Amino acid sequence: MSAGAPPITAPLADGLALRRRTPTLALLTAAYFFSYMDRQILAILQEDIRAELLLSDTQLGLLAGFAFAIFYATLGLPVARLADRGNRVNIIAIALAIWSAMTAVCGLAQNFVQLLLARIGVGIGEAGSSPPSHSIIADLYPADQRAGAMGIYSLGVVLGSAFGTMIGGFVAHLYGWRVAMFAVGLPGIVLAVVIKLFVVEPRRGLSDVQIVADQQEAHATPGFAAGFRSLFANRAAVHLVMGVTLTSMIGYGQTAFGPSFLIRSIGLSKVEIASIVAPIGAVCGTLSAVGGGWLANRAAKRWGLYAQSWLVLAMKIVGLPLSFLFYLATDAWAAVPLYWLSLLLTQSYLGPTFALIQGLAPLRLRALWAAVTLLVINLIGLGLGPTLIGVISDQLKPSMGDAESLRWAMLSFAAVTPWALFHYWRAGVLLKRASA
Repeated sequence: MSAGAPPITAPLADGLALRRRTPTLALLTAAYFFSYMDRQILAILQEDIRAELLLSDTQLGLLAGFAFAIFYATLGLPVARLADRGNRVNIIAIALAIWSAMTAVCGLAQNFVQLLLARIGVGIGEAGSSPPSHSIIADLYPADQRAGAMGIYSLGVVLGSAFGTMIGGFVAHLYGWRVAMFAVGLPGIVLAVVIKLFVVEPRRGLSDVQIVADQQEAHATPGFAAGFRSLFANRAAVHLVMGVTLTSMIGYGQTAFGPSFLIRSIGLSKVEIASIVAPIGAVCGTLSAVGGGWLANRAAKRWGLYAQSWLVLAMKIVGLPLSFLFYLATDAWAAVPLYWLSLLLTQSYLGPTFALIQGLAPLRLRALWAAVTLLVINLIGLGLGPTLIGVISDQLKPSMGDAESLRWAMLSFAAVTPWALFHYWRAGVLLKRASA
């Protein structure tokens, strides 16, 4: 806009933001996609990296888990404060450019310490993506459409993980793991420019009816302590955070070592994983994420928001036996269909969970609530998940061997699922009680 042009009035800005909400959601999902692609590529490459840099499973777990998560999670809090007060679009664009560049730098590492530092840089950049994205989506979509929108946003996890595996597998097979890092990292810088130029910063609470509350809160954003207290004082929110944290810990650990498990314990090649397992897995995960969000919206309209928590519970209960059978299978083409079927049921939890948490959050604390949730998820889930699987596998290796030690490490994590299911059940109870 030129210096002499009049400023865009609030109604015009609101209208523009709402007209662009579908492409905005697509671009935020694309940023989330790049986030998970840049994380997941390490999983398909780690057997090559392990061989070249002579790393243990514990070191691989640290690269995928705690070393990445400690900066990713803790820096999310100050970023969320900025997002609750300032321009969220700028934050997302800058963060995307940083983590994309650092992913490419991973391809230059010559030893464990250099790769560790580059992964820390990826974590620092990715800290600026999800909290402001959650806040923008919550402002653009009303409560009865929010789970569906968050379900679409969560496709970034499913598709990013799948494409990281596919691109990483193919490129590494042809040109080596270092070129694969460049191939997934550099395009994210272009996307950062597109987001900066196209996405409109929406007004806080744009799609909420609570206009009076919005006006009251517009002039003062509570500090960190008040934000933490407000979340942990809400018992339903606490159970949702615990449920999604435990579920994520299981998922992060199993995703980080999934390709290694398929290679070592099942006997597939890197190219078979990239060309067969990952593409069909992406379709199954997409159906789960989008279908789960759609079902959650319908459940909320018919029974109330509490039904979204119980929907996650039901799908996880049905999917758990399939996960156990997958990790116990020894034949590749018996194991892989079980994996695909489990994805249809287990990848639907993020959309409804984040939508419920954003619906419970005060309007001016949405980014902070998202950041606190992601802090817990990532310190415990991302930090401990891959790291503990690596440690367990190394501890079992002397007695079980390379293949079986990893199998039983993965199984031990799947066994934690009932604990997560309890929290989703309890959250539904409390949400139902609050709506009565």
